[in-house]
Amino acid sequence: QPKSLWDKHLRNIREFPRNGSVSPCARSVYGVNLRSMATLSRKRSAFITACRKAGLRSPISRADVVAVVNQYGAADGFSWPSWVTADTSRRAGRGMFHVPEIAGASAPVAAPAAVKPVAAVVKTISTVPTVTTTTVAATETLSESVADSACVFNNELGSMIPEKLSTYVPFGHYKDVEAVFRKGIFAPIFITGLPGNGKTTMVEQICANLKREFFRCNITALTDEEDLIGGFRLVNGDMVWQDGPVILAMRRGGVLLLDEVDQGTPKIMCLQAALEGKPVFIKKINTWVKPEKGFTIVCTANTKGSGDPEGRFAGAQVLNGAMLDRLAFTFEQAYPTAAQERKILVKNMAEKGCEDEQFADLLVKWADAIRKTFYEGGCDEIVTTRRLIDTVTAFAVFGERLKAVELVCARFDDANRKSFVNLYTKLDASAIAAEASTATATAASSTVQAPWR
Repeated sequence: QPKSLWDKHLRNIREFPRNGSVSPCARSVYGVNLRSMATLSRKRSAFITACRKAGLRSPISRADVVAVVNQYGAADGFSWPSWVTADTSRRAGRGMFHVPEIAGASAPVAAPAAVKPVAAVVKTISTVPTVTTTTVAATETLSESVADSACVFNNELGSMIPEKLSTYVPFGHYKDVEAVFRKGIFAPIFITGLPGNGKTTMVEQICANLKREFFRCNITALTDEEDLIGGFRLVNGDMVWQDGPVILAMRRGGVLLLDEVDQGTPKIMCLQAALEGKPVFIKKINTWVKPEKGFTIVCTANTKGSGDPEGRFAGAQVLNGAMLDRLAFTFEQAYPTAAQERKILVKNMAEKGCEDEQFADLLVKWADAIRKTFYEGGCDEIVTTRRLIDTVTAFAVFGERLKAVELVCARFDDANRKSFVNLYTKLDASAIAAEASTATATAASSTVQAPWR
């Protein structure tokens, strides 16, 4: 058609958000019909409002959509608007979409597809050139559809501020780590120490106290860049991009905890930029992500990243020296003092309804004696603070001190298990008495003769 007529059609399409209609000629050319303005959902309305705040006018590009989602999505409560990008009636060209709602007009709706006669379909299939053309067209349409649905960011995640534990007692390097978080300076932290001494819980409870979002990621030998940075996922038949925990923490200025980091392989070297507090480039979606203020990283491990020659922590790897060099501070976490540990146990007993301060004192003495023996090389197992809390839980369930101790020691080999239980019986006279009473009752029942004999 003459250029002037095409210009008229384009002008009608561009102006239909303002006048609420298009010419019949433009409708026939572009296959667009208008329906009455429907009530938008809260998330859709939030997206339209964000587009207005960004100064956008219909039609908008895919880049505009990405920018709006990244800038306003998390704060305004909406995610990637697939209702726009997946709606073929909104297509205004490759990577362009009609969004008349920005100007308060009605949404476009696709005209019903014409039904082809059966004979025509048979003819098309039997013609080789036509089949080739149709296949290419279908492929292009599929590629555009995948591209439309690919850039979906996970902004629907709720608050990640952890809950405060009523039983938590600050100890160790709590104040030091809290000071780093309060300062707001990016300073990656490495916390090492024996298991069950509250490394992870300490970071979690500091975030709870400071009302900071907390993103915990457990590192394993299978953890790779896709697990950490993000990747494409199949959601309702669409390939959807979802941010990983590293990117989520960066976007939201949260605290990222890489738990058991020494279990990782060289695949976690993708964290180098994040460990420097610098923008991370996401290769698969060609996007740079800049960390928001407050973002920081904490790594925890049972070793210092030099492996475990004794084999106590299966899977512990030797970490890359360049990665370790990016960790600003290293804190070695010890077990709590006797007074702190007693307070922890008493609080847990109160929460579980099994208050017994004498039992708490005995457990603390018992664990302290075992730890001293462990440090001196007298045994190769240790009773952790976590295991003492488990003992309190068993005591709350069964109501017997000795049985609770036996249950938590059952995971050790026979030699350690027997020596640990025997040590406790020496500390707790009531447990010895109960044990003797049980043994006597068992022996008596075995010697009683039946009355009819």
